[in-house]
Amino acid sequence: MKIPKSITVGRKQYDVKLIKQMEREGMMGSTNYKEKVIQVATHSNTRNVRFKKEDVYDTFWHELTHAILKDMGSRLEADEKFVNAFSERLTKAILSARFK
Repeated sequence: MKIPKSITVGRKQYDVKLIKQMEREGMMGSTNYKEKVIQVATHSNTRNVRFKKEDVYDTFWHELTHAILKDMGSRLEADEKFVNAFSERLTKAILSARFK
């Protein structure tokens, strides 16, 4: 699976940037609504090791879930427990998809 360079959510187009590490310790990704940028790290900033591909994908879908919920005006946008649970299932479903 490839991570897109940009993606549209509602009327907003987000640039998607794969970066080596996040600035804040322990983070794997972030969504900046004002600048319309989704960042996804490829390496841990605490252990300096590369993340597994599945973890990078999950981080992308996690951040996209935040952006979609924000676009919907949902209070769930800030609910990390919900976003984690939803995006983990979304990642597994997408990775399991088979096309003829």
